[in-house]
Parts: sequence; C-alpha cells; structure tokens
Amino acid sequence: MELSKILSTEAVKVIAGASSKKRLFQDLSELAASAYGLDAERAADALMDRESLGPTGVGHGVALPHARIEGIEDVRGVFLRLDKPVDFDAVDRRPVDLVFALFAPSDAGVDHLKALALVSRSLRDSRLCDKLRANADPATLHAVLTEGPATQAA
Repeated sequence: MELSKILSTEAVKVIAGASSKKRLFQDLSELAASAYGLDAERAADALMDRESLGPTGVGHGVALPHARIEGIEDVRGVFLRLDKPVDFDAVDRRPVDLVFALFAPSDAGVDHLKALALVSRSLRDSRLCDKLRANADPATLHAVLTEGPATQAA
C-alpha cells in the first residue's frame, strides 16, 4: 500500500483554520466529497462517531481521524494543513495543524489498519511535518506526502 494510492491531489488543501473539531470534520468531509464523491454528511457523522470512542489527535500537532463508511470501494485519504491550529483534545494537549483523515469501506479489515499505520508512520517523521508546515501549495504538499521513503506499507 502506498500513500499515492490513498491520497489524490484533489484531496489536499490548506485552510485558514477551523472554529472547532466538528467544523474541521465537516471541512474534511466536504473535501472527501469533492475529491472522491463521498456523501459529506455521512462522512462527517462517521468521523464524529469514531472520535466519540477516543480522540485521534496523536500529538505534535498531528491528527489522524478515520472512519469506516458503507458503500465506498477503497480506502481514501484527505489532508488538510491549517494555518491556525485547532484544539483537538490531542494526547499531548497541543492544538492540531496537520490532519490526515482516512475513509475506509465498512468491511476494509486489514487494509484500513495498514493505511492507518502507513499514515501514522509517515507523520511521525518530524522532518516530513516540518516540510508540510513550510509549504502552502496543495500540489507541493501532495508531493511531500507521497514521495517520501516512509510512504509505503507492507
């Protein structure tokens, strides 16, 4: 599995910020709707349902919200870089400015876990995160995310 197979160039965006975690989930879902044709409301609800089980803010300004959605064929990702970080109840209590959301088929099983591990491993690289924070062009952000050595999983 490779990030380039999960993340399309249309699914990467820079936004000023979000007023809340719920608004951020709506922004992620709207991006998923425009990039992949997902139902934005269902996607946002699925992200909120998953978040109610425990926060997906993994620390160091990074969040990895994810959800399973009925009716999609493959694991899909969307990435937002926020100019103004948002409070996300992250494990280190730092606000979040890098958000990579995953949407998986309801029966994705191991593919969902592989994608989540791949994204998590990639965004644990502080050099990669520094590059993401230093760029505001979505095409450049996509290239940074998909061309690094940590962008492949077994």
